Parts: sequence; C-alpha cells; structure tokens
Amino acid sequence: MEGIRTPVLADLLTAAENASPVEAVEAVTRELGAALGARAVSFLIADLSGRALVRLAHVPLDGGDAGRRDGEEVATVLPFDGGPAEQALRTQTVQVFARPGRWTVLAPVTDRGEAIGLLEMDLPDQPEPRVLDEIARTAHVLAFVVIANRRYTDLFEWGQRTTPFTLSAEIQRRLLPGSFTCEASAFSLSGWLEPAASIGGDTFDYSLARDVLHFSVTDAMGHGVTSALTATLGVGSLRNSRRRSAGLVEQADAANAAVSQNAPVPGAYMTAVLGRVDLRTGVCALLNAGHLPPLLVRAGATESLALPGNFPLGMFARAEFQAGAFTLRRGDRLVVMTDGVRERSAASLDLTVLLQTIAGLHPREAVRALADAVLKVSGGTLSDDATLLILDWHGGHSEERVSSSGADQARASAAWSD
Repeated sequence: MEGIRTPVLADLLTAAENASPVEAVEAVTRELGAALGARAVSFLIADLSGRALVRLAHVPLDGGDAGRRDGEEVATVLPFDGGPAEQALRTQTVQVFARPGRWTVLAPVTDRGEAIGLLEMDLPDQPEPRVLDEIARTAHVLAFVVIANRRYTDLFEWGQRTTPFTLSAEIQRRLLPGSFTCEASAFSLSGWLEPAASIGGDTFDYSLARDVLHFSVTDAMGHGVTSALTATLGVGSLRNSRRRSAGLVEQADAANAAVSQNAPVPGAYMTAVLGRVDLRTGVCALLNAGHLPPLLVRAGATESLALPGNFPLGMFARAEFQAGAFTLRRGDRLVVMTDGVRERSAASLDLTVLLQTIAGLHPREAVRALADAVLKVSGGTLSDDATLLILDWHGGHSEERVSSSGADQARASAAWSD
C-alpha cells in the first residue's frame, strides 16, 4: 500500500458534512475505504441489549453499488460470541484476522470510553502498522460523526433496537443520559438498565461539571406508563435543580415536591440515590431517599455505606432530607443499584463474591456482567427493572487523561481467556 494518501481529518469531516445525516457514516467510511483499496467497509453499531452488534451500513468498494437501494435500510444483528468483534469492544484495541482472500480489521468506534460500535474493513493484503493507525484514527472520527448526526435522524436508534419498544420503554429511554459511559482523568463511570417485561420506572443519570461529578439512580413506584411518567417528573426535577447549581438536599426537596404534587396517581413516589463528587478532593456526598444503600468496593472488601435515612421522593410532601459523605480513595469502586438487582428471584446472587469476580473489568463491562448474572439467576426474565451505576475512582483530576482513539487503554478490560 505504498504511496497511498489516506484522508486527513478535514477531508473526512467535509465528506460527513456534505452528506445527509443518514449517509454521513457511509461518506466517511467510503473516503477511507477508497484510499486503502478496501473491498468492503461496514459500521457495526452497538445494540441496545449490550449483547450484540448491528451491521447498519455496508459499503462495497469493489465496483458494487455503494448506495442504499430504494431507500430501504438493512440491519443485521451479530450476537456476541467471544470472537474478534467482542474482543475489540472489550479491550478497545484494533483486531486483525485473516479470512479466505482478504484481511479483516475491526476498530473500536469510541468516545470517552463509550463503545458506540466498530468500524469493519476488508482489505486485500495484510495491513501495515501505519494503515492500522489510520483506521483507528478514522474510527475515532466516526464516533463524532455518529454523535453529531444522530440528532437529526432515527436511523441509528432504529438500528440499535432489535425489538420494538413499548410506550413506557420509549419514555424511559428518553430519561437516560446520551452516553452510558464516561471516562475522565479522575474517574471512569458506566450505567446500565436491564428492563423488566413491564417497565419498572428505573433511571440513572450523570453530568460532569468542571470540578464536580453529579450522578443519580432512581426507581419510580409501579410499572408501565404510570411509573415512566412518575420517573419523568422526578428526573426532570432533579436535572432542573442540578442545572441551577442546587445541592443534594435542595434537589431532593424539589423532586419531592414535584412528585407529590404532580404524580399521575395518588401516592406515587420514587426512591433515589443522589451523588456529588468533588473531583479535586474525592469527597463524595450521597443522599439516599428510601433506596438500596450504595456499595463501596475498597482494597478487596465490599461494604454497604451507612447514610442518613430519608423517605422516598414524593411519599410525604413535607419530608425533610439529609445527605452523608465519605472520601474516595484511589482504586475505590462505588456501586449503586436498584432493588431489581435484589428481587426475589435474584436473592441467591452473592453480590460480594460477584463484585470481586468482576473487579478487573472496566465499568462498561462490569455493569453488563452484573446484569447478565441477575438475568441468569432470574431465569432470563425480570419482574422489575435492574439498574446499575459503577464509578471507579482514579484520582488525579488535575492530570490530563491518557487516551488512544477514544479510550484509556490502561483502564480497558482484558481479553477473554479460554
């Protein structure tokens, strides 16, 4: 591949901007594929189940038709099987393997630790290291292209949904953050929601300020649309007061009033854990409103954090709230979950042992491993949503984050071993 000029960043961004939002990914991959003489390029987007990839766009570059035929969209589900695709996402490294007559490259499409999917490219010859570096950089650019263009189209969301959503699931989906994972210099964070057959009103949320990390895990009473509407009131209030720089107690007061005064059914309420981490000092303030206590994994031991007791949000209009605090140490892992993780069918799950088993996993894989364990002991069907948020504390807020193509390689999970 000597003498090949690969597209520079400006070329890729221009190609994406000149294309329509639904064709932006194809425009970027086509630029790189044509330059490298690739036989085919695919974008594989992460399925919402967290257990598969979806081939959303396939662009043959060997003379075939690179456009969409008759405006029809094609999405092919590729379940995780422990192979190169899953390894590429898990380890956040480029995978290369030979197939008959071609070499396949899989590069993570990632931004700040959020695994959006993979860039898959078939090449006629074994790629040189500089070519792999170029593919990895383009995959990182592709992450920003997806993030920017999904605001204008349902294509990416449609591709990620292997099963139709109910109305309550649609409402609940809108309450979750745009990215389930976030890496910063001082921490890595990831959340996950494993829905019940009848949506149980769970949510998680987070927001990063200059020197502060805000987060929450909530569980609205009931199931279906009613619980989703209660959750909408509570989460909407928490976000509104958070964006006005309110403290945890003020946030709880406002959400308590919002739910108690406007709930869709009398007596509706929402349990919650609200958190605020000072990224300079590691001081973590927590407010527990009738929720399962957070777990702290420190130096190989797991403990339940003792916090002041409070009523759930919306249960009593005149309730008063108190917050507690502790200081995070480098290497700590904070785990917040809803009671769906501890439902009756999952009561046999030994969380202490499980948390030690997954201690080496990035929060991105750790939350899914926990959800998988809950599903397994529950027979594959949950009677209540199971929601998890894991925060790993690394310290060093004043330091620059060390990343490669959208991920901190030192924090990534190890490859599966037989």
